[in-house]
Amino acid sequence: MDISNEVGPANELQSADILAEPAISLHSLTKEFGSMVAVDHVDLEIRAGELFGLLGANGAGKSTIIKMLTTMLKPTSGSARVWGHDLIEERNAVRSSIGVVFQDPSVDNMLTGRENLDFHGRMYGMDGPLRRDRIDEVLRLVDLADKALLKVEEYSGGMRRRLEIARGLMHRPHVLFLDEPTLGLDAQTRRYIWQYIRDMNKENGVTVVLTTHYMEEADALCDRVAIIDNGKIVALDTPEKLKDMIGSDSVSLDVQSGADVLIQSLQRFPWIKSATPVNGTVVLLVDHAQQRIPEIMLEANKCSAVVTSVGLHKPTLEDVFLKYTGRKIRESNGSANSAMTMMHRRGQ
Repeated sequence: MDISNEVGPANELQSADILAEPAISLHSLTKEFGSMVAVDHVDLEIRAGELFGLLGANGAGKSTIIKMLTTMLKPTSGSARVWGHDLIEERNAVRSSIGVVFQDPSVDNMLTGRENLDFHGRMYGMDGPLRRDRIDEVLRLVDLADKALLKVEEYSGGMRRRLEIARGLMHRPHVLFLDEPTLGLDAQTRRYIWQYIRDMNKENGVTVVLTTHYMEEADALCDRVAIIDNGKIVALDTPEKLKDMIGSDSVSLDVQSGADVLIQSLQRFPWIKSATPVNGTVVLLVDHAQQRIPEIMLEANKCSAVVTSVGLHKPTLEDVFLKYTGRKIRESNGSANSAMTMMHRRGQ
């Protein structure tokens, strides 16, 4: 891959012209592996400066989309543009505009952190002074400046992911693709990585495309989320609006006595959508439940119902995923995913 003539310090694209169009646009993008359709006529636009999430179970097609947009796989049909460049006709220009953090580790364990970044800068045609300055910048960004001279084999899993993010930013890409950036990391380290992603998006203006199957990750980070299922986008909006599609909050009341009377009394309130007894618990679907719980408890006192505990469940992206796909996100199809992995390895 000869990209040194396309990038370097002067990744000087016509920003004013290009920002008039989406950072990424897909039109009927399709990828087939034999008889298997991994990505099925996807249409999508991602705005410049957006932190966008592709959410789906293993084998849903999200990583295949990323591999096409980063020129690692050729589409079977359809078209796409990345930072103003055609995915098929201007592959080197696309590569010059992007950074990638792959799902699988790809740094060299026998090199130091600084040496890994220096090698990457050389591949992108960056001269010595620029490489040194930029290495210092990205190491500070991901809080690895004091570990720069350690071999990567001595890094923790979280440090390696941070180094890979730093490498992806070395040549100042306009678009950064993060494919499952926190996969396999502990909860605390994942939250540290989230902060680095937020910072580079907001402070540096980098358009970020994130694939994940962690619902809380997409909810915490993304301006918008697309839910992918069987190679298709089945839902697309902000996390809040997607959760609003589910409807009312759920309130559960453990009622020791007087449940029937309480249900009958509560049903007169228009903001209670339903009241159902379930094994000694009264389950209510309530609009803006957090504000209504005091009124519910007041009504219980009026009815002489004995309520021993109250639970509140607000809609989550997991609920949204279940609604649109009919399954939880971790219910992945292992055999289908394994088959797709084999096809990738065969270069189909």
